[in-house]
Amino acid sequence: MTKNFSNWRPPEHWTRITTIDMHTGGEPLRVIVAGLPPIEGGTVLEKRRYFREHYDHLRTGLMWEPRGHADMYGAVITPSTDADFDVFFIHNEGYSTMCGHAIIALAKLAVETGLVNKSEIAINVPAGRILARASVVDEQVVEASFQNVPSFVYLRGQEVEVARIGLVEFDVAYGGAFYAFVSAPALGLTLVPENFTRLIEYGRLIKQAVMTNFSIKHPFEDDLSFLYGTIFTGPAHDPANHSRNVCIFADGELDRSATGSGVSARAALHFAAGEVGLNEPIAIESILGSTMSVKVVNVTTFGPHDAVIPEVSGTASITGRHEFYFDPDDPFRTGFIFR
Repeated sequence: MTKNFSNWRPPEHWTRITTIDMHTGGEPLRVIVAGLPPIEGGTVLEKRRYFREHYDHLRTGLMWEPRGHADMYGAVITPSTDADFDVFFIHNEGYSTMCGHAIIALAKLAVETGLVNKSEIAINVPAGRILARASVVDEQVVEASFQNVPSFVYLRGQEVEVARIGLVEFDVAYGGAFYAFVSAPALGLTLVPENFTRLIEYGRLIKQAVMTNFSIKHPFEDDLSFLYGTIFTGPAHDPANHSRNVCIFADGELDRSATGSGVSARAALHFAAGEVGLNEPIAIESILGSTMSVKVVNVTTFGPHDAVIPEVSGTASITGRHEFYFDPDDPFRTGFIFR
């Protein structure tokens, strides 16, 4: 029996994948930094499609148990021809189009690991081009921000009948992904950790009802034309903040952060309603009380939609570096999930 664990090495035929794990406002991010096979494609959407068709077992193996959990989230970084890097995102159900908490974390990671040697970073994501900025103090990134893709209101003041809930009023807005926004107090919900099970249940039911009864169409990309999640909004717990929201996305994942693409969509909603003006930041709480700040820095159009350019700020932390092994004889090497 080996007495010194440091001398043990996995067999050469095992797949080995290295990750750096992080969180933004409590929401996890597993960044794959080594060990993946080649990913073909010119654009991010092509790379994501290739990964989904050829390596989806690695997504499930890294996101699901026993290496991950039902609420794990990941990022796959690849080289870029016209940006500092390309990235797409993985989760318990599949692949997302944009992820603000990941961009905040990746800006920190890219600067502190030397992947880039500057504080302003251009990143291609499935939804388009993101411009991120890292605030550096003593070689540490203390805050990161990004200007998101054009964000817009898609549906306002709609109603849908939801099983086990009743008639629900909602808006749909886009911030790199489409979200249905619902008032938590209108449904008798409070946005606190103790209510996480009910929030997940309601979020999934509302998402399914909206998808069944309403068409969600991106102006340019069919791959982006789907409802990603439900966001419940409610009053802030800290009076210094604007409000609190909780996002239920993918297959019942509960975002621990304030949701970067979600607060981008909220900025579009508030701006269209005249509730915020240009360069007027608001701080939005997560279910944990962590915050992201968002402001509208420009107005534009996006296809047929009046749109805004939101700027989102937040903080991230690195939690570990991991090497995961995939034994070809392990019956659970591709993972399993309970949700």
